[in-house]
Amino acid sequence: MSGRWRVEPRGAARTGRPWLVLRGGAYEAVLWNGPVLELVARRPALGPDVLTDDLSAVRMHGPIGEALLDQRQVAGIGNVWRCEALWHARVSPWAAAGEVDQQEILGHAHRLMSAALSASNKLRLSPRQVYRRAGRPCRRCGETIRSRGQGDDNRIAYWCPGCQAGGGPPGE
Repeated sequence: MSGRWRVEPRGAARTGRPWLVLRGGAYEAVLWNGPVLELVARRPALGPDVLTDDLSAVRMHGPIGEALLDQRQVAGIGNVWRCEALWHARVSPWAAAGEVDQQEILGHAHRLMSAALSASNKLRLSPRQVYRRAGRPCRRCGETIRSRGQGDDNRIAYWCPGCQAGGGPPGE
């Protein structure tokens, strides 16, 4: 995400020329200094929703950290749940998807996300194990949590190099 967004009443006076304006009924979101905008004629096909009961047909490819965020492979997993599911499965975001237990990782994502969404969940959710904890010790092994951008979108991956097997970022 880059650029500078402002939400203002529709038709409000502005100085300069915005990069993008999204108009609603009463307000408009205005972006200055935006990145590349890609419009597609049709919505790309989505993979199965991670919150469905049966994910047995899911077969991901590429680095597992990137595959989990690719909505065409499996839909619904965001960056928090990607990092947390991989930590629970003890798998590095850079491990090859074909060399890890995908069903275990998807099971962790499903369980963590379901718990977060459950209105009947009376228990306090467990604290984040790796997400946004770079520089702090791992709660499992004590190694320092690391972070680094991953994939074409450069989404920040958080992982523990001590207990998440499967390799590290390229060049390390």
